[in-house]
Amino acid sequence: MLLDTSGLLCLHYQTEPFHAQAVSAYKADRVHFTHSYILAEFIALATARRFPRFEAIAFIADLIGNPDIETLWVDEILHRAAISLLQERPDKAYTLCDAVSFVVMRQHHLSTALTTDKHFAQEGFQRVLVG
Repeated sequence: MLLDTSGLLCLHYQTEPFHAQAVSAYKADRVHFTHSYILAEFIALATARRFPRFEAIAFIADLIGNPDIETLWVDEILHRAAISLLQERPDKAYTLCDAVSFVVMRQHHLSTALTTDKHFAQEGFQRVLVG
């Protein structure tokens, strides 16, 4: 399962509407992937949502060291593959972070994402956090 930005927010913050569902889904799945663009986006989103910045940074620092989560570091090849996907989907409002996620999910044969983002469903993946 890919741990997306919105899913990590729900997992970490008990005040998020999908917190219990995120914790349950995380515990039920043994494979956990994320990538460096999600980590950057998490800090920005948490700050924008007015969560304490120090907590967000500490959470990401702990996540990087978590042996149960594989963090993929975006390199030039992956970045360019994501740009190509964006160019192929001019009708979609995907972010670069989304596109990296989709490329990573295909490369690692992942079908589910811990996310509330509808773009994952548009790209054919299963969102775990759906209301």
